[in-house]
Amino acid sequence: GRTYPLQLPFFVLATQNPIEQEGTYPLPEAQLDRFMFAVVMGYPSAEEEAEIAAVTTTGPMPEPEPVMSGAAVLRLQAVARQVAVGETVLSYAARLVRRTRPQDPTAPEYVRRWVGWGAGPRATQALILAGKARALLHGRLAVSREDVRALAMPVLRHRVLPSFAAEAEGISAEEIITRLLEETPA
Repeated sequence: GRTYPLQLPFFVLATQNPIEQEGTYPLPEAQLDRFMFAVVMGYPSAEEEAEIAAVTTTGPMPEPEPVMSGAAVLRLQAVARQVAVGETVLSYAARLVRRTRPQDPTAPEYVRRWVGWGAGPRATQALILAGKARALLHGRLAVSREDVRALAMPVLRHRVLPSFAAEAEGISAEEIITRLLEETPA
């Protein structure tokens, strides 16, 4: 029950190995929801793997070089928060997230069958904040529906928990989200 103040900016990474889980403990859903993204990393390409081996097996490990100061990161975060979001984009993000909840009246039948627990309001906030950053990275000063759609998978995949029925049928959260993206009107 102790709070430890951290210097800003900071971020938390949690890793998960889908194959070897001995000695690890899954995070409760309430804690998973605090992570903005769940990023799935595949294997590197043959060229990347060779480069990794070359760099990490000869001489001392390279020290990472900072690309910007913490103060610069905070300034960019403040700029991102000022990016415009139109009412139609806000509405689309909220609609998409709400449709992940089996108890929501707008949820499709397959969500009611395949989702045990859907994404909460933090998911909508994450879609919008990440959309603002993505818009800036693409040189735009407003969030688009395409930004929301591009970020839906990493924002939602750890917040949409498949039901026992979905697991029995081999249906993943990613498949449910993909279908929602295909069927949620923009």
